[in-house]
Amino acid sequence: MAASSSATATKDARTDDDARTDTTVSADTDSTTGRALARRDTGGERGRTSIADVVVAKVAGIAAREIDGVHDLGGTTERVVGKVRDVLPGTSVSTTQGIEVEVGERQAAVDVSIVAEYGVAIHQLAAAIRRNVISAIEQMTGLEVTEVNVTVHDIAFGDDDEQTDDAPRVQ
Repeated sequence: MAASSSATATKDARTDDDARTDTTVSADTDSTTGRALARRDTGGERGRTSIADVVVAKVAGIAAREIDGVHDLGGTTERVVGKVRDVLPGTSVSTTQGIEVEVGERQAAVDVSIVAEYGVAIHQLAAAIRRNVISAIEQMTGLEVTEVNVTVHDIAFGDDDEQTDDAPRVQ
């Protein structure tokens, strides 16, 4: 009960703050990288905050991975590239793998591609991903998330990762 009232208080404070500063959000492109920016402009003399689309995608990717039952993110090609990236020294897992975002003036839409673990209720998994992604993006960026589309590309079995080529299948 306490967590829910503190979340409400935070949301109310954000709404009051937004009303005071006459906040608007607009889309722009960074001239140096060519990447789209979600620009959240605060009116007046207080300055401007720009949030790149890749930031929204990273927030969504981290939020999706937090949910139990998500084995991996991305379609087949993205996962293959991710496996190659894991092997190469000096590289890390891409937090945006399997995530596509569209950022408008005040809103964002997210597409999440996943591999689910076997035995998990997929409809409940998709609902949990939606809740977590929406919550994370709205709290961190102030953008309203209009939709989170979840595509399940595959199901991972627990023994898939444990099976190696060194072990004989029969004895």
